Amino acid sequence: MNHALNEILRNTQHHFGGGVYAKGYTIPAGHRLVQHKHAHSHLSILAAGRAVLLVDGERREIAGPACLTIEAHKHHGVKALTDCTWYCIHADAPDDDLVVEPDTDEMGRMLDALL
Repeated sequence: MNHALNEILRNTQHHFGGGVYAKGYTIPAGHRLVQHKHAHSHLSILAAGRAVLLVDGERREIAGPACLTIEAHKHHGVKALTDCTWYCIHADAPDDDLVVEPDTDEMGRMLDALL
């Protein structure tokens, strides 16, 4: 894992309240975060910045503030076009209970698609 990604993950913010879990990231311009897929749909919020969102091969550019729904069982990832503040909102516990077994081949394809 490269230093910049380590830094992003180390500075991840975790927020809990009212049965809702929010995970916040500060993503520097040019960096990619390829995610995984979840058993349940969830909201993602681009609070600030511009990014490319890739969900199961569908690519679109978005500008914050924006609220998006990521459907269950869809691989997703983001590339920051500018410095971004991004939140993933879940109605359950943190990732250990939410994440479906990752498909590393799909994650590699997503990294390539977000170049």
